[in-house]
Amino acid sequence: MSIPLLDTRISVLFDADRLANRVSELASEIVADMGREFLVVPILKGSFIFAADLLRALHMAGGEPDMDFLTLSSYGAGTQTSGKVRISRDIDAEIIGRQVLLVDDILESGRTLAVAKDLMMLRQARSVKTCVLLEKPGKLAVQMKVDFVGFECPDKFVIGYGMDVAHAYRQLPFVGVVES
Repeated sequence: MSIPLLDTRISVLFDADRLANRVSELASEIVADMGREFLVVPILKGSFIFAADLLRALHMAGGEPDMDFLTLSSYGAGTQTSGKVRISRDIDAEIIGRQVLLVDDILESGRTLAVAKDLMMLRQARSVKTCVLLEKPGKLAVQMKVDFVGFECPDKFVIGYGMDVAHAYRQLPFVGVVES
């Protein structure tokens, strides 16, 4: 299905219903694995909608997580990663001895998630688990195994559900690809 938006054609990869169902399933898997109490740390900006939906789903699955935010970037305004991860907002929460769930929108090179995981371990988290909405197989530039994955994603630049291109299209209620 294609959707016209601002004179642009966008193909829908994962619609709103499919996203909602998978987020609910992920929440149940996470609570079964991590228990009720842990710290959720979304990596902003791209994961903010996924993280909000996941937090509500974790509550419905019996979880009682705390939440703080970490802002990392390797893209800037482009569609290609720079390969360098920059911390632009750090968390405030105490990490020592806590279970941490890092939440990101997409696992591509793995650099961003690896930096965040190393940071949490350096701060003496008891454990650090990872959750991504999308995983692009075969794109890893670093050794990274994600604990919870929403969907496998084709090797295309995706937008919507919090993900953007040059800060546009984050508001879309689905994950899609801009057609050429």
